[in-house]
Amino acid sequence: MRLWEIIDNAAAARGDATALVAGDTRWSFAELADRTAAMAAALAARIGAGDRVAVVAENHPEYVTALYAVPRAGGVLVHGNTRHTVDELVAMFGRSGATALLGTHTQLDRLSGHLPETVHTVVCLDAPRHTEAGWIGLDELVGDRGDRNPQPRRPHEPVTPAEHGVDESDMAWLMYTSGTTGRSKGAMLTHRSVVAAALNTTMARPVADDEVYLFPFPLFHVAAYNVVHHHMRHRPVVLLASFDAAAAMATIEAESVTSVSLAPTMLAMLLEHPSRADHDLSSLRTVSYGAAAMPLDVLRRSLTELPAVGLAQGYGMTELSGNAAFLSPEDHRRAASGDPALLTAAGRPAPMTAIRIVSEDGNEAAPGEPGEILVRGDQVCAGYHDDPEATAAAITDGWLHTGDVGRVDDRGYLHVVDRLKDIIITGGENVSSREVEDAVGTHPAVRSVAVVGRPDVHWGEVVVAVVVPHAGSEVPDVAQVREHCATLAGFKHPREVVAAGELPTNASGKVDKVALRALVVD
Repeated sequence: MRLWEIIDNAAAARGDATALVAGDTRWSFAELADRTAAMAAALAARIGAGDRVAVVAENHPEYVTALYAVPRAGGVLVHGNTRHTVDELVAMFGRSGATALLGTHTQLDRLSGHLPETVHTVVCLDAPRHTEAGWIGLDELVGDRGDRNPQPRRPHEPVTPAEHGVDESDMAWLMYTSGTTGRSKGAMLTHRSVVAAALNTTMARPVADDEVYLFPFPLFHVAAYNVVHHHMRHRPVVLLASFDAAAAMATIEAESVTSVSLAPTMLAMLLEHPSRADHDLSSLRTVSYGAAAMPLDVLRRSLTELPAVGLAQGYGMTELSGNAAFLSPEDHRRAASGDPALLTAAGRPAPMTAIRIVSEDGNEAAPGEPGEILVRGDQVCAGYHDDPEATAAAITDGWLHTGDVGRVDDRGYLHVVDRLKDIIITGGENVSSREVEDAVGTHPAVRSVAVVGRPDVHWGEVVVAVVVPHAGSEVPDVAQVREHCATLAGFKHPREVVAAGELPTNASGKVDKVALRALVVD
């Protein structure tokens, strides 16, 4: 199945049912299908098959349209992180080969004058034509649709010319994720991989017939597959413009939200918010968490303070198009009633997913022994864009090498023990240690530097730079280091700087990150 067919099928089955709620915007499936078809037709007149269409936008209802419309037009949606700097975004556009750009006016304003020559079409999702900046408004692009009677295509009807040649194996979304070399890698998510991830989640974490789902993450994260997941079951998605604990609780109350996905840091903010008691959260049945390890104290507090709410965990990553293992609300209840070992589990593999644990020599690890987690299934991405070496290293015979160290217990639960990849996860964002090291290492007072993550109850991890200064130089303070890293997105900046006489190394002469993590924790 191709992504837009999920919306067409929903419109055919339940056209009047609510598909999307975003502030004052409320669209039915029929309306979303019509907007998807209109945006796709307009874009198809301006792009060729396989062209990259970048999007840099806050959570906006038309971003949801673009999730389906760009692939329907035969293009590939390239997700830009709004927290990245202009330099980072422009570099991503260049590497992806983007020929068109969609964005909100706030994002397009800051990118004005910096776009590569390959971008020939710029469309503003929330403002009309801006001649000086060179963009046109979305309404102008697609024409006035205000008096149109939405007529979504029925599943049995022929496709439009714009849809010819789009196959399930074609790339639908291109999402850049931090790499261990400091150079981000573009994970190629296909129609098949995203649909497979949504199907796996539907089977592992069923959607109720009366589900109302709140989506608080940025749509540029792979968590956006949850939008597809709920639309596949013909259920509404309530979109937050950005996460704010008070706004999230007010929305849960106003829209009778039954389920929400949260990063651990979001859940901690909600639990700690002083106005929590002022909101009626009785409609909420399930909180799903992921994106980073859950601190045990936050998990235990959730079980105690939200006893009527089932907790569900998902383990996944961008390269898996979503989650591939799940810890159910029943598992959490068993953990709370006398089986605490389950609190450290990531869950069981989804029905259409295979998971292996392999040792350093590539052989199967003994039962219960740690090794690298490998995952196989249709939800595995097609590889990394324009990076055959990284693709070959990551995917072998259909098995994705996750870079995570894990073990499987005698009950079949996956436990994530550590990471092989030198990645820090802070507030749900992946940060390449190498990228930060390269930036801090150019400071004139720094002789050598290593960057690690320190566990943090709010952010999951915070970025810490361990610095060895040049002889006669003082270690720069945090403010100086952060200023020196101005070309990097703010979430990548070190929160702490630790002075060291030398960096610890292992037997092979490499910096011993395990020892460094122990140092910054102590």
